[in-house]
Amino acid sequence: MSSSLTLKRYRVWLLLFLIAAALPWLFFNWSTGRHSGFVLTMLSEIGLITIFALSFNMQMGQAGLLSFGHAVLFGLGGYCTAHALNAIKAGSFWLPTELVPLVGGLGGLGFGVVFGYVATQQRATAFAMITMGIGELVAAAALMFMTFFGGEGGVTTNRMIETSLVGASYSAPWQIYYLILVWALVCVILMRLQTQTPLGRMANATRDNFERAQFVGYDPRIVRFYQFIVSGFFAGIAGGLYAMLYEIVTFDTVSAVKSSTALLATYIGGVGGFYGPILGSIVVILLQSGVSLLSNAWMLYVGVLFIVMVMFAPMGLSGMIAAHAPIVRAGRLRDLAVPYIRVLVPGLMVLLGFVMLAELVSFTTIGASQNKKFQVGSMLINTSSPLPWAMAACALLLGGWWLRHESKGFQKVWDSTMDDIKRLAAANGDAT
Repeated sequence: MSSSLTLKRYRVWLLLFLIAAALPWLFFNWSTGRHSGFVLTMLSEIGLITIFALSFNMQMGQAGLLSFGHAVLFGLGGYCTAHALNAIKAGSFWLPTELVPLVGGLGGLGFGVVFGYVATQQRATAFAMITMGIGELVAAAALMFMTFFGGEGGVTTNRMIETSLVGASYSAPWQIYYLILVWALVCVILMRLQTQTPLGRMANATRDNFERAQFVGYDPRIVRFYQFIVSGFFAGIAGGLYAMLYEIVTFDTVSAVKSSTALLATYIGGVGGFYGPILGSIVVILLQSGVSLLSNAWMLYVGVLFIVMVMFAPMGLSGMIAAHAPIVRAGRLRDLAVPYIRVLVPGLMVLLGFVMLAELVSFTTIGASQNKKFQVGSMLINTSSPLPWAMAACALLLGGWWLRHESKGFQKVWDSTMDDIKRLAAANGDAT
């Protein structure tokens, strides 16, 4: 039974990998023979941010360590990779292009030893404050020490070092995408396996019951330290892939903004499960890359989504999916179809009102300074007229009231369905 489940899991992962491999060809222009550069860059960003977010989850999700400076390990891994690429190009040493991200991993691991030794002396709030201080320290150093960091201009590099084991030049965006995809698959598998090691198990133990871990003879500080180092290795690989993708590393890669990307992806996807950060990475990058092209207020949407998830779905997207598993197994998902539709309609109304208000404010301020007009399709909306403001406010307020009412009814149906499933499971258990 366990072997069949394992085989099924591998089939799912293989299917997802094949879908990811086929995605760039859905946006291939057969008349010009070129891929969409935007889509390839966005997909590549999803791949490396997935590694980055999962490495963050090794600290937060597994060990309960909230880091506000995780980008330090990511960015320093990127700097190490950029210098390695330049050295290989200059002929100082030789390394296959496909293995260059390992330089970033080793850089993240090395700096993880240094910073982890300091940060893991404490836990909880103290750990978070120390990592924040380390993040600000490295960000300031990146602007001061020109030799390694390159100042504001950063360190530029060239990934076409002609040392490929498979004969790829990596001049085309699709080639670097497939390199990132392979590395993402390898890192996901390794990080998944790490959760099943004694270190991964003890990281969970120190997270759940710090005192009990001490009582059974383990030193929680050592567990935190080792977990921090391993997390730094994978964050460094993500930074190395970033350096190879963009061929430049600047101080932004070690900033708090980059750290917040991992935090957002992890919490939106679900900090409690291993696969949550993968879902969160997809959502965050789609918002950053896709919505940013359509709206100047995309950061507002990301922030509101984060707040909503923390308040109403603290287990994230993966937690919401997992909550439906018993219902699906019991064949009762159809019972929720009508309640979901009744909640979806006012939910869309609230979303429409909120987006409308956000865009009206955006076009009144930022849009006006850029001489942009608020246009939806062929319809031009006058931001100085009170009508669109009133319509947006009414949609938000009425939709919110309607949603609150329908949510209570949905909760009753959900609770009733779950109680029925539990009673049926208990009855089956008694029968056996």
